[in-house]
Amino acid sequence: MVATRHPAVSGLFYPAEAKELSALVTEYLEHAGPAPTVPKAIIAPHAGYVYSGPVAASAYAALAPARRRIKRVVLVGPAHRVAFNGLALSSCEAFETPLGLVPVDQAACAGLSSLPGVSIYDGAHSGEHSLEVHLPFLQKVIDDFSIVPLVIGSASAAEVGSVLERLWGGDETLLVVSSDLSHYHDYDTARRRDSTTSRAIEQLRWEQIDGDDACGYRGVAGLLWVAQKRGMTVATIDLRNSGDTAGPRDQVVGYGAYLVA
Repeated sequence: MVATRHPAVSGLFYPAEAKELSALVTEYLEHAGPAPTVPKAIIAPHAGYVYSGPVAASAYAALAPARRRIKRVVLVGPAHRVAFNGLALSSCEAFETPLGLVPVDQAACAGLSSLPGVSIYDGAHSGEHSLEVHLPFLQKVIDDFSIVPLVIGSASAAEVGSVLERLWGGDETLLVVSSDLSHYHDYDTARRRDSTTSRAIEQLRWEQIDGDDACGYRGVAGLLWVAQKRGMTVATIDLRNSGDTAGPRDQVVGYGAYLVA
């Protein structure tokens, strides 16, 4: 019997019924603008789909030309429910969404055992949404893939970056960093703050991004740390907030979509 990580926010952050979920993600993808390149990595938000789904789709639509080439997705996101040090793997063999099962790359996970700070901690995964909300998008844009799911607790850019480097692979591997931007500022303040954060991301200035700028800043910093070493570039392809999508404008959450190539 396969040990499966069952959905925690199905019916809350996104539709629980497969047909409705599939149609919604397809609609978001169809409305996304054209992308300049197929990225090696993306940064995309993880809120409820009504708020951040259109922004996430801007990044995922860029993967369409590589839907048969990508076979493994390294998926990293912040811990919202538990506090711990390091990066947490799951003992599960598959993650479930209403669209089906996504297998976990067991060999890749085992290959991380020698890295400091990486361990199996199912408690970090059980109620966490930061990885889960990305899976339906991946299931719609990639034909056949496995995942390396990592929830980040307290970890430095170098620690996260070292894990990403170990898993870097070739064209068959995609890296996905899950992060929203600023939280609960008024609309105009959020736009200014998020624009500043986006410029820092584009310029690979990971040292200047903290938890007030992006809730998944540790994953963002780790990816930018590697991108800087490898001479890569980052493009912002969408930058909005919940006041632009489905919420009021007195307290908004920022969302950005970025391609790293």
